[in-house]
Amino acid sequence: MATLPYKQCLEKIYKLGRFGIKLELDTISNILSHLNTPQNKYNMVHVAGTNGKGSTATCIASILSAAGFKTGIYTSPHLVRFNERICVNGQQISDADVVSAYEAVNAADKRLCQGSRRATFFEIVTAMAFYHFAKEKVAWAVIETGMGGRFDATNIITPKVSVITNLSIEHTNYLGHTIKDLAREKGGIIKPGVAAVTAVSQPSGIDKLTQIAKDRESVLYRFKRDFSIRKTPGRSTYKYKGIYQNFKDLIKPLPGEHQRENLSLALAAVELLFEQYQGTEPRYELSRELLHRGLGQVKWPGRLEKIMDHPLVILDGAHNLKASVLLGKYLKQTLEDKKLTLVIGILDDKPYEAMLAQLLPRAQRVIVTKAKINRSIEPAVLTAAVKKTFNGELQIIEDVKDAVSYAISTSCNEDTICIAGSLYVAGEAKEKFDMDLYPKNKEYYG
Repeated sequence: MATLPYKQCLEKIYKLGRFGIKLELDTISNILSHLNTPQNKYNMVHVAGTNGKGSTATCIASILSAAGFKTGIYTSPHLVRFNERICVNGQQISDADVVSAYEAVNAADKRLCQGSRRATFFEIVTAMAFYHFAKEKVAWAVIETGMGGRFDATNIITPKVSVITNLSIEHTNYLGHTIKDLAREKGGIIKPGVAAVTAVSQPSGIDKLTQIAKDRESVLYRFKRDFSIRKTPGRSTYKYKGIYQNFKDLIKPLPGEHQRENLSLALAAVELLFEQYQGTEPRYELSRELLHRGLGQVKWPGRLEKIMDHPLVILDGAHNLKASVLLGKYLKQTLEDKKLTLVIGILDDKPYEAMLAQLLPRAQRVIVTKAKINRSIEPAVLTAAVKKTFNGELQIIEDVKDAVSYAISTSCNEDTICIAGSLYVAGEAKEKFDMDLYPKNKEYYG
């Protein structure tokens, strides 16, 4: 029986952030052992990479759920509510189950630490997800890495297939400064004898992943070489040419042409899963009808998410250079002659000048803001960077919700507002819109 109030529980979880990032697996391994290894009680898919992890994981989970399997998914970070991180069949974990999972995991951590370091935020939350999925008796769980892969807390699992989306330089203090370094870390999720799929395209990255797969006797399937997807001429659907099967007239559930790559990875992963269980019970049959049902259920907030129509408000985390490139391309291709207001806040560990270079050319007005996290770039610093190349209207409104409100109130119905630069900015903006729609639920958001 849960005894700790939900809000107090969250406060305790968030305070764990002070323990920082620890790249080792012994701590979470010991915690899970004390919890009777919940991660070994269901099948899993493991997803790593720089961008597209969440989109890919969500597509996989939705297809498995549509096939009739009780399916969990663990992602990070959350946009508005902590509970978003842990879902079963599309439903967020309840407040009571958050408390229950935390109390079980925290008790195990306390028994183990005995003068050594306490588990970090991510280790505790990862263990909570594994614990909850076992409690819910899921058949499958799709697990997204937090950072890296080799020493990421999620890498305690042995999945049925591993997925590595793409690579671009990030978290250099932990993951290295080259694509080869990144490939070594992300490739750490490839397990002996377990097939892997990837969209990594850089030669040094592919070489490293190929070597890892060879050393572990794992087959590595590559996007565009072993499976691919293309748009149906004259239509809004897509044709998938797969490892074992081909499918026509598929929908792409998320906006942006870059989502073709993520969709293709998800389909390849599901193909491999279903192939492993041919002739077994319960039956695994992959069909276009199943894919249509599964992809029709996909929702991934904060990624090219349309919030309003008049004015058009687009919410996109665009939290690193790769994501900013994709968002800049999308804005250029889709907005035509609409006036664009860019509401932007970026974290201090990101290449903010390079990110701005991708987003500013399409904007006529920029509002610099700051998410409520200590890693946010100070608005004065970000504003100075904007001024180097931008000659349009420029303002500072530090509070994200105030910045969004001002942008909407001073825009015409035909204008566009894009909120971007950080998933934390996207989360605070998302909370504002949700609160506007459901003001009585203020307590719901903690």
